[in-house]
Amino acid sequence: MLTELNRRLFGALVAAGLSLAAGLPAVAQDEFITVASTTSTEQSGLFDYLLPLFKAKTGLDVHVVAQGTGQAIETGRRGDADVLFVHDTKSEEKFVADGFAKKRYDVMYNDFVIVGPAADPAGVKGLKDAETALKKIAAAKAPFASRGDDSGTHKAEQRLWQMAEVDVTSAGTGGWYRSTGSGMGPTLNTSAAMDAYALTDRGTWLNFRNRGNLTILVEGDKRLFNQYGVMAVNPAKHPHVKLEDGALFVNWLLSKEGQDAIAGYKINGEQLFFPNAEKSGS
Repeated sequence: MLTELNRRLFGALVAAGLSLAAGLPAVAQDEFITVASTTSTEQSGLFDYLLPLFKAKTGLDVHVVAQGTGQAIETGRRGDADVLFVHDTKSEEKFVADGFAKKRYDVMYNDFVIVGPAADPAGVKGLKDAETALKKIAAAKAPFASRGDDSGTHKAEQRLWQMAEVDVTSAGTGGWYRSTGSGMGPTLNTSAAMDAYALTDRGTWLNFRNRGNLTILVEGDKRLFNQYGVMAVNPAKHPHVKLEDGALFVNWLLSKEGQDAIAGYKINGEQLFFPNAEKSGS
């Protein structure tokens, strides 16, 4: 317990501290924005590369919530993010049409690839037609690991199955088609463990280390094009969002400096994303 003398000394120190604090200018809390983005931009390592450059330029921190695109868009609809950085153009355009953003911008692109075991039981290696490849995988009932999480990658995969006129739900529980309900990295881990085929964005694939027997088997189909968009959440829907700081991040991504930074991110000399902001008239 404190003696009377210790109480007096403690009280004096507290008083002095308060007095000193009162004489100092107020220090603002750390400034940050929240960006709801895809697991591919995180798991590819892009944000680890970009965000320090953006902070050095602006002093602003970016907190990333990495989700499937569908979940990220719902996060934006709830007003739990200031900016969306995602990759399903149709869903993004609906977000704008519903008034949750004033405009979306193309920011960069890469492509999807179909990976699978080197043994390739479905015989799709070297095909440049994703539709034909999926038909062959389904006909062989070869294991296929799907994200199944309403992400941009999952939406792209669903469109491809529809083009191939394959009803993957007919595979049944425990059948050849497996839905992981998880991000791209965990789905690739499942694919490697099962020697299963999977659709993945190239960026995550290049940064993925636990490949096992997996290799790229199908690439080069124009239908595997993968466009990313960025947009600030509209304060008319959610007045608390940080529009000014969010716009700062969006504008940096679209600027020459930001576009050059995106182009500069490489793994083993291979570029993961290709900037194309000029396409959206930014």
